[in-house]
Amino acid sequence: MATIETPAGAAQTMVLNMGPQHPSTHGVLRIVLELDGEIVISARPHIGYLHTGIEKNCENKTYSQAITLTDRLDYLAPLSNNLCYCLAVERLIGLEIPKRAQYIRVLLTELTRVASHLVWLGTHAIDLGAMTVFLYCFREREEIMRIFELVSGQRMMTSYFRIGGLALEPPPGWLERIARFMDTFPGHVDEYETLLTQNRIWLARTKGVGVLSREDAIALGVSGPTLRGSGVAYDVRKMFPYSSYEEFDFNVPVETAGDCYARYLVRVAEIRESIEIILQAMKVVPPAGPIRTEAPGIVPPSREEMKTSIEGLIYHFKIFTEGFAPPPGEVYQCIESPRGELGFFVASDGSAKPYRVKVRAPSFVNLQAVSKLVEGRLIADVVACIGTTDIVLGEVDR
Repeated sequence: MATIETPAGAAQTMVLNMGPQHPSTHGVLRIVLELDGEIVISARPHIGYLHTGIEKNCENKTYSQAITLTDRLDYLAPLSNNLCYCLAVERLIGLEIPKRAQYIRVLLTELTRVASHLVWLGTHAIDLGAMTVFLYCFREREEIMRIFELVSGQRMMTSYFRIGGLALEPPPGWLERIARFMDTFPGHVDEYETLLTQNRIWLARTKGVGVLSREDAIALGVSGPTLRGSGVAYDVRKMFPYSSYEEFDFNVPVETAGDCYARYLVRVAEIRESIEIILQAMKVVPPAGPIRTEAPGIVPPSREEMKTSIEGLIYHFKIFTEGFAPPPGEVYQCIESPRGELGFFVASDGSAKPYRVKVRAPSFVNLQAVSKLVEGRLIADVVACIGTTDIVLGEVDR
């Protein structure tokens, strides 16, 4: 904390460090605030406390090995990261994925979106003093984590999507498990809204706070609920469909106020839309069929084939020891992650390792809007404004 020297008689301001401890800043983020009393004059985000070098590490791994690194980018939506990276490599090679695998990818990615939004809603609520909603949200998220563990063997860092399809055949009864969760979950979303949407304290802490105009949102390049809360109906699933999203019927929630309350409404509405997509996907997922495309030398054979065929054993050994070499070229693939437009740029030089991997991380881009959100607000509003952007520092510092 420091006081800025000013001429005699002039107003004085104070520079205050907020963070980089986790509470309030939602990760190891440091915000340097310039204050006039309790009014924020300016705010400068300082990042780099969680730097992992994931992009450069991907360039030292084979294409398949890099999938485990994508889990660690946005650790609240690992399957979204898996999907975007796999789509980029599949596009680079020219692989066509079986429909069954595409539908399962959509179903699990939407469950990931719901789980991520539940973490956001619970932590944002507790930031502003609503303890009960935090407990409720994590209660439902725990059920989704158990579904991921049932399907992939892991709760969070699943690495379940693989280049060419899926890692494993889903276990028997997995759709029934999801159906049981879906039977009760919409009622729980109603509970969240009952506790918050018309709550006077919640309205006072979010309505009219952290306003981001449509023009500023576009100029800053923000995406996801932060953009749609400012009145821009941009969703990658609609604009540039992938993994058969064009076959699903869903709406893109939009609010025009551009404040913290509008972004809250957008995310709650997105949870409800994800429920509809999940229910549709459950109806169209074939009960049986291939989960990986046929591409010897690129996509590993099944365990049965590996154990009964010498060709399958050789392919399995070479893929996991040497990798595969896509043709020289470059691609950019984007998806709609829970935080906005997530993009992977992957360049190949014809070797078994990517020549370049660059991530367009929505949290990194959306973070720059924080300065605009908090200027002129009280210091108490800074917590609400940081929380409403729903950043994950893993992909900010990547």
